Amino acid sequence: MLNGTIEVLKDGLSKPRKIVITTHQKPDGDAMGSSLGLYNYLVEKKHQVTVVTPTDYPSFLNWLPGNDLVISAEQKKVAAEKAIAEADIIFCLDFNALSRIVPIDSFVADSLAYKVLIDHHLEPDDFPDLMFWNTKASSTCELIFDFVHLLEDNPLISIDTATCLYTGLLTDTGNFSNGATTPKAMRLGADLIEKGASFIDIQEKLHNNNLENKLRFLGNSLLNKMVIIPEIEFGYIYVNKEDSRKFNLQSGDTEGLVNFPLSVKGVRIAALIKEDMSMIKLSFRSKGEINVNEFARQHFNGGGHKNAAGGRSNENLDKTIHRIIDLLKLEKAKKKY
Repeated sequence: MLNGTIEVLKDGLSKPRKIVITTHQKPDGDAMGSSLGLYNYLVEKKHQVTVVTPTDYPSFLNWLPGNDLVISAEQKKVAAEKAIAEADIIFCLDFNALSRIVPIDSFVADSLAYKVLIDHHLEPDDFPDLMFWNTKASSTCELIFDFVHLLEDNPLISIDTATCLYTGLLTDTGNFSNGATTPKAMRLGADLIEKGASFIDIQEKLHNNNLENKLRFLGNSLLNKMVIIPEIEFGYIYVNKEDSRKFNLQSGDTEGLVNFPLSVKGVRIAALIKEDMSMIKLSFRSKGEINVNEFARQHFNGGGHKNAAGGRSNENLDKTIHRIIDLLKLEKAKKKY
């Protein structure tokens, strides 16, 4: 769905502009792949482009073309604020509400720049001037490819752009294994490889660069921190502050962990429950028609996709776990799944 007029943006991009690209907190492969994919495309069009992230992101994404010029607002708040204040156009990628980009949310909200949202999450807020939005898209990277095609700029998709977009496509489809893997996504993968993306090199950099501590953390999580509750078809892994210290967890080290309990036979809903500095962070996954987006929105100030959503809790770890279990027991009793 396209809200607004693409011709206005197309005209705006017809001459060099100051452009900021931003994405959600703790950006993942799709967030950084789409941001840097768009960055490399816009640089080809001779724009002055800055990617601003609200927070840090996993080190296994640091190899992406253009990464060295990314500004993290956590580390360089003044530079981030300056870039946003001077921008003519701001692209908001892979998030649906300004609350997802704290601490730069107010800067973006107050900016007079033309704002463009490109996203595939449910129920976006009404803050952009132009919205390129499709919940059926496999990834925001898929939408960036479609966006470039809409602007009739396919020849400007360089090897660097293709590499970034393939990375996000790969991560959001779970290596072409989850429900986001559509025929269109598969065709897009082939198109990006034809554009120069090396799928072998990308796979190697994403999946074969683990630190020893991360693997030991994974083993400990599966052996000691995974709980399966068959009667409500639920499984979860919990991570406390002691785990974070013991295994020296870095940004991104828990990514994908929620999929392990979901892979257990009979489990239809899974959660990763992680104790953070000031809150409990939640990641939900589900199978089939079970809507964890609705569950996260109703009970944990979150949201996302039908089968993949996030949230947070201000209660402690134990209370949060018990609350999730009690809520799911009620859902099960009501035959909602």
